[in-house]
Amino acid sequence: MGARFEGKAVLITGAATGIGRATALAFAAEGASVMIGDIDPRAQETRAMIAAAGGKAEFCHTDVRDPAAVEALVKACLSHFGRMDCAFNNAGVLPPQRPIHEVTPEELDLAIDVDFKGVFYAMQAEIRHFLTVGGGAIVNTASVGALIADPNMSAYCAMKHAVAGLTKAAAVEYARVGIRTNCIAPGFVVTPMTRHWAESNAFTDMFFAQNISGRAAQPEEIAPTVLHLCSDGASFINGATFVIDGGQTAH
Repeated sequence: MGARFEGKAVLITGAATGIGRATALAFAAEGASVMIGDIDPRAQETRAMIAAAGGKAEFCHTDVRDPAAVEALVKACLSHFGRMDCAFNNAGVLPPQRPIHEVTPEELDLAIDVDFKGVFYAMQAEIRHFLTVGGGAIVNTASVGALIADPNMSAYCAMKHAVAGLTKAAAVEYARVGIRTNCIAPGFVVTPMTRHWAESNAFTDMFFAQNISGRAAQPEEIAPTVLHLCSDGASFINGATFVIDGGQTAH
């Protein structure tokens, strides 16, 4: 592989499993030092995997619902690696599926606090740093749920729509100072968080019937887009939502 990120450092939230882990491994394989922030202890496994492959990575226990914790994560990245060039805000939760009138206040609060506020707080901390060094790149994880809606996923879809809007707002505010902000909108990706869907014949039959690819994605198929958006090759891409859904929303 190439070394697009040799000498650079990336901060990633939510890299314990799935898309976050695959992206952390991909960044490390291209020379980046990786700062992982997560509440899930499996993020230590991601760090160990990078180290075993000869890469550089550190882990900081981080609850993205806490602004001070995300500020500390940025400081940890700077302390360990001396820099932070890009950030991938991937931490998120998938609330239980139920119709709007049955969603509990606790479930709604969790979606708001992690899926939206967690991204907002992380961006605040990252932008504060990027303003001091002349710029940087931010990628947020939204979802096809930021573009369309499925039954019984109201809180999740609402928060992912919010992430897409926040991404555009940040691009508008900070483009002239060298900060690029984009988001990805993955479709159905097989991860530990979505495995129960992958193992449901009823769900997969329904999903594959409406997806022209006829299959779900693997996390490793999402990571390359994140790397591209953080690279110099994406220097004129800003405020965009990149759909990675195998054609799910093409019809």
